[in-house]
Amino acid sequence: MTEHTSRVDVGIVGGGPAGLMTALLLKRRGISAAVVERRSQETIRATQRAGILEAPTVDMLVDAEIGSRVLTEGHEHEGTVLSFDGVQHRIDFQALVGRSVWLYPQNEVFHDLATAWQAEGGEIHWEVDGVAVEGLEGDTPAITFADAAGEPRRIEAELIVGADGSRSMSRKLIPDDVRTDYFTSYPFAWFGILCEAPPTAPELIYANSEVGFALISQRNEDITRMYFQCDPDTDPEDWSDDAIFEHIQQVLGGEDVVALKRGRIIDKTVLPFRSYVCDPLTYGRLVLAGDAGHTVPPTGAKGLNLAFSDVRALVPRIEEFLTGLRSGPARGDGSAGGGPADLTAPLRRYSATALDRVWKAQNFSWWATNLLHRRPGEDAFAHQRRRGEFQAITGSVHGQSYFADSYTGWAEV
Repeated sequence: MTEHTSRVDVGIVGGGPAGLMTALLLKRRGISAAVVERRSQETIRATQRAGILEAPTVDMLVDAEIGSRVLTEGHEHEGTVLSFDGVQHRIDFQALVGRSVWLYPQNEVFHDLATAWQAEGGEIHWEVDGVAVEGLEGDTPAITFADAAGEPRRIEAELIVGADGSRSMSRKLIPDDVRTDYFTSYPFAWFGILCEAPPTAPELIYANSEVGFALISQRNEDITRMYFQCDPDTDPEDWSDDAIFEHIQQVLGGEDVVALKRGRIIDKTVLPFRSYVCDPLTYGRLVLAGDAGHTVPPTGAKGLNLAFSDVRALVPRIEEFLTGLRSGPARGDGSAGGGPADLTAPLRRYSATALDRVWKAQNFSWWATNLLHRRPGEDAFAHQRRRGEFQAITGSVHGQSYFADSYTGWAEV
């Protein structure tokens, strides 16, 4: 079959929120992009993911003028509740740092972005197969793949963005002697449920007790999202609905503290915990964004927000890179007027800027995870020590401010 070849400024591997937001913001700057995604649009829309958005993430959705429903269907949370052995402490984000977060599920963020990109005529290929990237060390990188109909395609570009998630193919294109992989795993996971019940509380509750961790979240007025700590090898089918609710209620404390709203459970899943960072986030004509370059445990609500932070840092540097490319030598091969190192300097600056924030988020996510979870084999001393840490955070305006500042997202530098 004849290979269909097209050309754009930027080729994007991955059609999740990071890839689509990058494409849309590039388009706003007159930069053309094409997106390829191995999954179907319906599959991504139906995937249940985290739903806490920092204010800068909300601003990006609103300012991009894509018709996002975040302000009409999302829920602003001006604080959250930390609970230890049934004693609750509210962290007032607005009073402490003047910022809120919004509850708006990631699959709805994706739907807003995908709808906008396609409505604006953006090129995107769903359900592709055999994705490969070539030419990263030259001046004509390309994405090759078979489209949903099995037709071979080739997208040539000046730059490739790898936004293809935590199982990224793009990341592996950075040679082993260039790439450093920082990784740690955790000895617990989250057992997550969706149930047909109204919200238990107006804001999220993060709870710790002698039997572990639980999180009470929301989806909308009729569907509630809840999590509790479990072993990573847990089979969701081993837990009955009644056992799940009884365990979560035990973590929260008695019904006189908070009465858990219950309903028919419509989804059960186990989410393993891991932390990962790729350094650098660029190689030749490739840059990584979002989960392709880093993952965090969900405790600190940083995953999607870090991806959007990457995009904020990346888009201006892509524009700078393309401007330098077009005003410099015809080839980025070391000919007169500047070599590859000169041309890719903006991309390296992106990597350094993004990684600074990534490591701050990794620190907060690791700290919050260890604060809120009970490790296997933990003794009574460890639990009481954690009680002291909770009291240090909740009993001081400075401790509360640290949590609020980190959770709602730090100001951009």
